[in-house]
Amino acid sequence: MRKRLLAAAIFAIAPAAMAESLAGLWDAKINFNGVEIPFKIEFAGEGANVQGWFFNGDERETSTGAKFENGSWTLNFDDYATSLTLTLKDGRLEGEWGPFQKKFYSIQARRFVAPPASKVAAPPASAPSIDGRWDVEGVNSPKGEATWRLIVRQHGSEVSAAILRVDGDTGAITGSYQDGKFVLSHFSGARPALLTLTPGSDGTLAVSLTSLHGSNQYKAVRSAEARAQGLPEPTDPTEHTRVKDPSRPFAFSFPDLNGNIVSNDDPRFRGKVVLINITGSWCPNCHDEAPFLAELYRKYRGRGLEIVALSFEEADQLKNPTRLRAFIKKYGIEYTVLLGGEPSEAEAKLVQAAHWNAWPTTFFIGRDGLVRSVHAGFPSSASGDLYVQAKNEFVAGIERLLANDTTASNPAPPQSSRE
Repeated sequence: MRKRLLAAAIFAIAPAAMAESLAGLWDAKINFNGVEIPFKIEFAGEGANVQGWFFNGDERETSTGAKFENGSWTLNFDDYATSLTLTLKDGRLEGEWGPFQKKFYSIQARRFVAPPASKVAAPPASAPSIDGRWDVEGVNSPKGEATWRLIVRQHGSEVSAAILRVDGDTGAITGSYQDGKFVLSHFSGARPALLTLTPGSDGTLAVSLTSLHGSNQYKAVRSAEARAQGLPEPTDPTEHTRVKDPSRPFAFSFPDLNGNIVSNDDPRFRGKVVLINITGSWCPNCHDEAPFLAELYRKYRGRGLEIVALSFEEADQLKNPTRLRAFIKKYGIEYTVLLGGEPSEAEAKLVQAAHWNAWPTTFFIGRDGLVRSVHAGFPSSASGDLYVQAKNEFVAGIERLLANDTTASNPAPPQSSRE
């Protein structure tokens, strides 16, 4: 009798438990300063064992831990020091994400429903081609930029795009063609963005971008036509920042995460090629660059390469750098990481840097301790060929310096290759 009652209880509980499952793909929206930004999120597992991930194109930002209590899930993303709290009711998810800039933002989601096969197979005859590289004009950014790069990859009516600035790109903003325009969005646990691209009869694109910096309107022209129309080149990341006195070493002296002071005079750097990387674990473009630097260090340290990350973090993180530790763990960083101070202090502390204002920025130091080149920013894979080009520039610069070519001044290829 007791077995029958237990079995009945289990069967009664099972539907409720199944109804509470998050597993699967969801269509979500985050309300960011009054603007709803669509994105996708996916979950696997059950209860406190659930795992979730945001999407950045083909890449995933995966949760690092979870708990389930009082009918709600909380998923942590330690490498950004944020969490996602959700409650499921009547097939709908409601909750919030944060803290970001000391605020939490509301999120709603419904289960993803695939469109009918007939619509998937239908040829997108009405979608004009915007595939390729564009220049966004009239930017006038605080970093002195007049033009940005817009990279578009199109498959029928589906589009993935990225806007590349001197400090890095927006991540993969994705969407489709609808009602005469391409509507795209992005949220990967970072970089919320809503982008509308409207083709004009003159071959240009009207660009509407809502992001962390507000809502702005621009125009884009094909990069192949931009110079003929007199548009300035997008800022060259290898020319953006320099040093005040190239004849003097790049001096630094900061604590590591154990409180030990490390300086440029440390014996470990003597006679080595050193990359000084100005970074912060709060910075999405620094997340784009970190796995590549970790790969470079593993490949070249046996030949005399050292990398020093000067990480500038908020005051609470300087006291207890949990996010930076998670950042180091996530990307398998084995090179030296130092605490430079708060982001607002960086310019004053980087006494050798001239016109520095991009996160991240990397200084290439020769075996003689002198700066041989500087690379501002770093793109993600969403920038396509320009991402590959940036990686190749880093490798070429390191190879030259390791070969003791102290005359190497710039890891960039000829300007024509940037067209």
